[in-house]
Amino acid sequence: MKRFHLAIGVDDVEASVADYCKRLGAEPVVVIPGQYALWRTPQLNFSIRHIPGAAGMLRHVGWEDPDAATLSVEHDVNGMVWERFTAEDQAREIRANWPDTQYNPGNH
Repeated sequence: MKRFHLAIGVDDVEASVADYCKRLGAEPVVVIPGQYALWRTPQLNFSIRHIPGAAGMLRHVGWEDPDAATLSVEHDVNGMVWERFTAEDQAREIRANWPDTQYNPGNH
């Protein structure tokens, strides 16, 4: 099943996690304090990342797709970045950015 992916920038990760937990009715599957959080619901793959001065700004959209051969990045006609990736591609990226993270998508 494909999940729509939405990634935004935030100024305050902790405040954003609290807010989005209420909005999504779910807890994040991974939180890197002060840096990053990821939710995976049946319909949505939603991530936030601390980017000073970019609160609420769209970083990119795309699809978590179990049939993706590898991470791919394209730009649509409006210049928006679209990614297509597997859950494990995303987990590798998380572990590459934050090596101490033990995130395993198979548990979520």
